[in-house]
Amino acid sequence: MSAAASRYLCCEGREIHYMEWGAGHAETVVAWHGLARTGRDMDELAAHLSSRYRVICPDTIGRGLSQWSPQPELEYCLDFYSRIARALADQLGLQRFAWVGTSMGGAIGMVCAAGRLKGRITRLLLNDIGPELATPAVERIRTYAGNPPAFDTVGELETYFRTVYRPYGYLSDVQWRQLTETSTRRLPDGRVTPHYDPAMVQQFSVHPQDYDLWPVYDRIDIPVLCLRGVDSDLLLPETAEAMRGRGPRAEVVTIDGCGHAPALNVPDQLALVQRFLAG
Repeated sequence: MSAAASRYLCCEGREIHYMEWGAGHAETVVAWHGLARTGRDMDELAAHLSSRYRVICPDTIGRGLSQWSPQPELEYCLDFYSRIARALADQLGLQRFAWVGTSMGGAIGMVCAAGRLKGRITRLLLNDIGPELATPAVERIRTYAGNPPAFDTVGELETYFRTVYRPYGYLSDVQWRQLTETSTRRLPDGRVTPHYDPAMVQQFSVHPQDYDLWPVYDRIDIPVLCLRGVDSDLLLPETAEAMRGRGPRAEVVTIDGCGHAPALNVPDQLALVQRFLAG
């Protein structure tokens, strides 16, 4: 395991923050977080992989320490996220690299692997995301993400995170505290709230077809591993099954003890990721 560095680059005119682990290694993995989360969710995975790989964990525009979009209706969408991803890869000199994406991060990976980064992404791991999303789950996520609560104390925010992210599966007390502290921002009135721009949920109203990705999926021609939380309400079993039979014919592995989405923080999940990346 090697140390992590916090870095910033200007991508498509926006300041993007990312964590870099294992900087000396020749092989690179981009690990991209979910909708209302930050790149720090990938700390556990990145630390594990950094003995062999350079691992880049960006904060999507509007999340964490990356700039918020001044044009939310135009920029909070998979197309713009993929433009940022290409700009990031170009500036970091990434010609061939693997992609691990949780939820939205996997959708960005699909769009990139079939489009702007086709031929450069060599392996794609989709963490509880497919080319089709279950509508009730999208509504659930829109509801909590579009109206982030505010609390007087960080402890209360942690209690909220432990409730809304229970489907992640096992996290230790230390990991829950880390998740909370890396995704907290303080409001002008002194209360604390999750660290993202609530306007990012405009993606679902302004770009309602953004996650209808079967045509994109069918253009992917690299190895794909899909992890599905056994209780996931977002990636339905029939969607995961369909992914086995078309396009890149993903390998699908069901993860016990979690829903949407596995936290990629326990030994068996880390081993699955490592095995897939090693080919």
